[in-house]
Amino acid sequence: MSTTTRPTAESSARSTLEADRPMKRVGTTFSAAQLIEALPGTFRKLDPRQMFRTPVMFIVEMGAVLITAIAIAEPFLGGPVTSGGSEVPASFTWLIALWLWLTVLFANLAESVAEGRGKAQASSLRRARTGMTARVVREYVPAADPGALGSAITDMPSSDLDLGDIVVIEAGGLVPGDGEIIWGIASVDESAITGESAPVIRESGGDRSAVTGGTRVLSDRIVVRIMSRPGDTFLDRMIRLVEGAERQKTPNEVALNILLATLSIVFTVVVLAINPIGSSSNVAVSVPVLVALLVCLIPTTIGALLAAIGIAGMDRLVQHNVLAMSGRAVEAAGDVTTLLLDKTGTITYGNRRASEFISVDGADRNDLVTAALQSSLSDPTPEGKSIIDLAEIEGSVRADVAGTVVPFSAQTRMSGVDFPDGSSVRKGAGSAVRAWVAAGPGTATAELDDAVSRVSQLGGTPLVVAIRDAAGVARVLGVIHLKDVVKDGLPERFAELRSMGIRTVMITGDNPLTAKAIAAEAGVDDYLAEATPEDKMCLIRKEQAGGALVAMTGDGTNDAPALALADVGVAMNSGTSAAKEAGNMVDLDSDPTKLIDIVRIGKQLLITRGALTTFSIANDVAKYFAIVPAMFIGAFPGLAALNIMHLNSPSSAILSAVIFNALIIVALIPLSLRGVKYRAASASSLLNRNLLVYGLGGIVAPFIGIKAIDLALSLLPVF
Repeated sequence: MSTTTRPTAESSARSTLEADRPMKRVGTTFSAAQLIEALPGTFRKLDPRQMFRTPVMFIVEMGAVLITAIAIAEPFLGGPVTSGGSEVPASFTWLIALWLWLTVLFANLAESVAEGRGKAQASSLRRARTGMTARVVREYVPAADPGALGSAITDMPSSDLDLGDIVVIEAGGLVPGDGEIIWGIASVDESAITGESAPVIRESGGDRSAVTGGTRVLSDRIVVRIMSRPGDTFLDRMIRLVEGAERQKTPNEVALNILLATLSIVFTVVVLAINPIGSSSNVAVSVPVLVALLVCLIPTTIGALLAAIGIAGMDRLVQHNVLAMSGRAVEAAGDVTTLLLDKTGTITYGNRRASEFISVDGADRNDLVTAALQSSLSDPTPEGKSIIDLAEIEGSVRADVAGTVVPFSAQTRMSGVDFPDGSSVRKGAGSAVRAWVAAGPGTATAELDDAVSRVSQLGGTPLVVAIRDAAGVARVLGVIHLKDVVKDGLPERFAELRSMGIRTVMITGDNPLTAKAIAAEAGVDDYLAEATPEDKMCLIRKEQAGGALVAMTGDGTNDAPALALADVGVAMNSGTSAAKEAGNMVDLDSDPTKLIDIVRIGKQLLITRGALTTFSIANDVAKYFAIVPAMFIGAFPGLAALNIMHLNSPSSAILSAVIFNALIIVALIPLSLRGVKYRAASASSLLNRNLLVYGLGGIVAPFIGIKAIDLALSLLPVF
């Protein structure tokens, strides 16, 4: 007998979820359009009050101001311009001033382009919340159907909503603010927030009751309690964060800025001491040359790109649909040494699936597969559907069952079918099916016990399948092995994390036997079985006490304490408000395995910063060989031995170094935005690679670049 089920709100909502998910947005370097949009911000950042926050570039700007003033005054001073005993072209000071200003502008451009990418996303987010109207229920009766509330509903602007207000949202309406569903179920389009077109199910009760302001209800009707105040919704905070309005420098960034400022002060003192020393030998160096030397001595390359690297790191997370509440969280992700991952939904698919049919007592395998299929055709659970799928893979054909369906119940712990000829089939817990077989009459043999024990030791759930013929004789056909299926590719990803020096720990409420089996199959380093919220917090404290930085994911209210305690707490967007408030990151796709990607992005941020710092310092070394000999070669011809690049003249050598110093910033902007490619490796091998590629590259590149610029300048009559 075929059976039908009455459509429910959930089934109608889920029917809208047939659209395929699009491909992820992929970050790119800046385009011409982004460059043009960034230009106003580039010039606004010339304000000394803003430049002062970047000490290195502030010194460059002050040098540009000074050299510009000298260039204006030079025609009124008269006489040829000399430096270090050598005459320099009349246009030399203006050219130095021009390239110093360009150096500052290129640095500002890098930061403006990085900020512009966030502002573009913020604009699309703003459009998601514009002009929303809320249908507010002033006196809500929890048991009431909102369709019958009638005049109790009033319309008001969403900006006037306050914490605790109750709103009704019909199909096609926008969610006016962050909240939790207290009645109903609906499919919700969250593409305005996540960038994904496939709708998701949101329903009252459980951990999928949270909705975000600006998303659209596609089906049914829901009642939502507003959980945010005006101007402080998740969408508002997201807009402020991606715009950079709340981006604060991370501890590592602050430390690096202090180091750069210290180096700048030291080199400023050194440069200021050169002229008195030179004057005593009648080889005084002009101020433009001294400023050029200072700019090339201090680490201007990393100073110019540091802010862009940090902004781009957060932007890469946004491109992966992860919102970091602070740059500190992104940076901490790069230093994580322990990952805590929930088993269900993270390591496994979340629903037990049929993986194997095990026949016993000489039963025909085809009979076992057919009986399992018949007893599962009316089973609406994921486990029942997986049995049907496995049976069809085995070659069994699905067909309507001509019999009376016996649904599963907590009392019988079995389900099956009674056929018109008096025969029956049952599927269920081992003890329940044994009792059914014994009443057959029939017997269960030791072979069944061995099969059940083997499945249990593997961490699976055994379902016993038995039949009773028309004569009333019952017998066991075999066992269905239900197991938590580990997601494809996870063992390889955990091996990759292990190569990074990251320890993985699976957290589960399962018994130790099941937890051990799943942990071994997934390839995690350790597991915590029968875990409670208190157990999670104890584990985090233990890891942190040992010097580890801990990251974990969660979506439920019971995860909130551990998320708040972890160094990197990634809350699922589909989770409760408590979880999202506790975490310092929110995954808009609600994909717990993305924690692995978050760690990679954090490490990429740190490696990019380290690589470009190495390049910048190495880059400065080569520039000394261009400028230092050029400063005094007129008075001390012996310094020509240090002119290993054989530059054309002292003035062209100095100007070439300054021009290269500016152009290398532009050349490295794409790399700072895209990030240095990260490969899983130990810290020592990454350091060696950085020194080889960016250290050696930082020394070689200026020799090639400065020589090429010098050759170009030598073609000009003045040089």
